[in-house]
Amino acid sequence: MNNGRLTLLAVGDVGPIHEPVESYSVLARPALRGADLRFAQVERVYSERGSLQLHAGSGHSRVKPALASVFEDCGFDVVSVASNHAMDWGPEAMLDSIECLRGKGLATVGAGRDLEEARKPVFIERNGVRIGFLAYCTVLHEGYAAEQNKPGVAPLRAHTYYQAVDYQAGVPPRTVTVAYEDDLRNLLDDVTQARKHAQAVVVSLHWGIHFIPKMLADYQKVVAKAAFGAGADVILGHHAHVPKGIESRDGKACFYSLSNFIMSANEMNAHQARVFKQRYGAELDPDYPRLPYGRDAKRSMIAKAVFGASGLEQVSFLPVLIDTQLRPEVLSHADPRFQDAIEYMERASEDLPHSFTVAGDEVVVGSAAT
Repeated sequence: MNNGRLTLLAVGDVGPIHEPVESYSVLARPALRGADLRFAQVERVYSERGSLQLHAGSGHSRVKPALASVFEDCGFDVVSVASNHAMDWGPEAMLDSIECLRGKGLATVGAGRDLEEARKPVFIERNGVRIGFLAYCTVLHEGYAAEQNKPGVAPLRAHTYYQAVDYQAGVPPRTVTVAYEDDLRNLLDDVTQARKHAQAVVVSLHWGIHFIPKMLADYQKVVAKAAFGAGADVILGHHAHVPKGIESRDGKACFYSLSNFIMSANEMNAHQARVFKQRYGAELDPDYPRLPYGRDAKRSMIAKAVFGASGLEQVSFLPVLIDTQLRPEVLSHADPRFQDAIEYMERASEDLPHSFTVAGDEVVVGSAAT
């Protein structure tokens, strides 16, 4: 931690529903302590109020406020509350959750009492370097988005269309996704304004297609390029519950999915597992019954960004593997699992401009090799 530089470590989804909570972070704490600033995505709602909304499905998204201690255990400083589950129990529970997290000293971004508050950036300064954070969610049920006089999540919604690719009846169509024009304009305006007040801007996006490794939706690449153009330096993606590719352009980086970091969920029964496989083409891992997101759900990473007075200086990631006790373990370069993690990320990123270079126990992200 050097004066004049700020090191950010960022992770994906956090929200275990099983206790004891304090055991989850034990393997990752030493690595997380090495940063000036730590970021995470909040996957649950911490409240004892509200009513389950019609769209929400199961009620596991609301948990006891005491379980929010996992964010303190990891030492997180700023969190995104722009989740697809944020409004599962209505506005009261969402606002309770924000207050719970803020009461633990965490800065929250991405949701609030109205659209203005949900879009409001958080600025944090360390070592003379000021970073702005913004957060949005694409995967929102009807009524979950914040509006002018309505609580909710900062939206970056997308339309879905189906385009015929062949004149023969029955050929699967191409799925086309396009970001809502107003939502994207708001995001770009927010990035532009935040950049005027900080050396760098980090954008958190709860987006994409969950459980299916590598697959990206059209709108994701379009949004990433536009956000970079507006002044974003790093994009932190999550929601997919598996790692997805990394894109590097002009020294900036988009992590399309950081995967799980500390998560647990109810076990699936045999019928649910069959439906999961049919729908997503992914099998569950019998060694991880409480991580029911597919065999690659145990793969994870920590994004690392170093900022200086002139902005972003370097981006990298620390390969992580979640053990059967659902504890994320940061891997050493001497561990054979480290190389396996890099090979997975190369496959996930093969259609995206990038280069990976091992430097100690981290993997530096750069532009595509020429």
